[in-house]
Amino acid sequence: MGIADSLPATAVPAPGTISNVAAARAAAKKFTSFFLQQSFESMFKGLGNDKLFGGGEGEAIYRSLLLQEYSKVAAQSGGLGIADAVQREILQAQETK
Repeated sequence: MGIADSLPATAVPAPGTISNVAAARAAAKKFTSFFLQQSFESMFKGLGNDKLFGGGEGEAIYRSLLLQEYSKVAAQSGGLGIADAVQREILQAQETK
């Protein structure tokens, strides 16, 4: 007996309902954002600090934050199409339970 079995029927949405689709879409976008952030950090890893902005530890910290925001914007605007595939897999996994 799982947690979902002990909850009232109204507390657990049926598979394929709007709330599940919206939650799956949000999770898929978060995954895409995380994937893109890791990719961006890997791409920028070999670049040195820019003398124009002063370099140092501050630039390294702010570069990470900048790449995080880049990845969020890219994921919200469609990214690489990863979110669609991830959402499809999440919904398919929910239906098999």
